Amino acid sequence: MKKVYFIGAGPGDPELITVRGMRLLREADVVIYAGSLVNPELLKGLNAEVYDSSSMNLDEIMELIDKSLAEDKTVVRLHTGDTSFYSAISEQIERLRQKEIEYEVVPGVSSAMAGAALLGQELTIPEISQTVIFTRLEGRTPVPETERLDELAKHRSTMVIFLSIGMIEKVQEQLLKGYPEETPVVVIYKASWPEQKILRGSLGNLAKMVRDSGIKKTALIYVGEALRASETDTGKRSKLYHEDFSHEYRK
Repeated sequence: MKKVYFIGAGPGDPELITVRGMRLLREADVVIYAGSLVNPELLKGLNAEVYDSSSMNLDEIMELIDKSLAEDKTVVRLHTGDTSFYSAISEQIERLRQKEIEYEVVPGVSSAMAGAALLGQELTIPEISQTVIFTRLEGRTPVPETERLDELAKHRSTMVIFLSIGMIEKVQEQLLKGYPEETPVVVIYKASWPEQKILRGSLGNLAKMVRDSGIKKTALIYVGEALRASETDTGKRSKLYHEDFSHEYRK
């Protein structure tokens, strides 16, 4: 029996899928892709049967996978960004394991990484922030109490917030319980797509900035002092390339 490949399609730009992911996509007999956030350019010229999963529930997706595998077809499950968070692959993999169906996960480029690249931004700056938190605000999907945004904000690390732009007032309110008002924020709408937008400001005016822009979905929120590095010199240096720092490869 053939196996199922879960592939991260990247953030939007069709050139940001991995070489391995693109090869498997072109070799597939069946491609089930995760709706509008997968760039349709990736689907052009495929020899596969192509299905949009945005209108399907889990049972319907798994029925299609089962049917395809029974016909000895290779299946690609194409998800947006990277598969390691907010992709819902775990529930699909559980079903495959129950049936002893072989699968493989091929990572992709997260929109969080694409956004940082657009800014020319390292998210970890020596002496400023050495921790990056990827999270979301609780909505229809709850989060554990210890992972509420106001609890995470107490660390004042670099934070990238997914799936929360539509609740921007609540995001700002909870972040302000940990970060100062002057903390830099960046909002990136559809990172790496032709229609991408970048908003910069401070936490104190985050909600107004987003409301004025008209952005209501498909955007990431970045917050933290490290974000100043893409606008001004921080004066901070890593040990890695410091002339006074020796290691195995440099004395």
